[in-house]
Amino acid sequence: MGSEGPSEVIVHVTGFKKFHGVAENPTETIVSNLKEFMEKKGLPKGLVLGSCRILETAGQGALAPLYQMFESGLNSKTSNGGRVILVHFGVNSGATRFAIEQQAVNEATFRCPDELGWKPQKVPIVPSDGGISRTRETVLPVNEITKSLAKMGYEVMPSEDAGRFVCNYVYYHSLRFAEQNGVKSLFVHVPLFLTVDEETQMQFAASLLEVLATIN
Repeated sequence: MGSEGPSEVIVHVTGFKKFHGVAENPTETIVSNLKEFMEKKGLPKGLVLGSCRILETAGQGALAPLYQMFESGLNSKTSNGGRVILVHFGVNSGATRFAIEQQAVNEATFRCPDELGWKPQKVPIVPSDGGISRTRETVLPVNEITKSLAKMGYEVMPSEDAGRFVCNYVYYHSLRFAEQNGVKSLFVHVPLFLTVDEETQMQFAASLLEVLATIN
């Protein structure tokens, strides 16, 4: 292999369904259409797009399909020796630009019930990890990714606060799994389509994959 250059990057992606106050979640559309969009656009060299899953906007309710996605990520890593990145898209309905999330906190404090009616307050996401102030950070270079996307013309910023709702809940589980299994994880918050239109958001998702394909 040595002379053939770096191994492939295999990306597995999730988005979310609707939830309280957001009747149409843009990430459901983005992730549902991503494979077809990337096939038309042409996949970046060295990138393989693996599974694209839509999760219930629910803490514990999202875990079964989330861990199925994790396992398929591990299987793809084993089968072709590539580097695996788990990418999660979530919406921030108040945002005007994209946000690349640096970390997640071991705290579930939901401002409203999730889609299965759960509304935890100051509950540790993974009790065995310790208290609610524990954080986990992505090993991916968030500032570098943000700068690359900004150069492409996107309104994007790094963020150190993924909230305490389902987005943070999923990201925390993902970062923990990634660390334990030698893969990487990233969470990206997007605005509503009313703020940034669907075509721009699809282009952004494709550009993000392009950037991830070049990261060692």
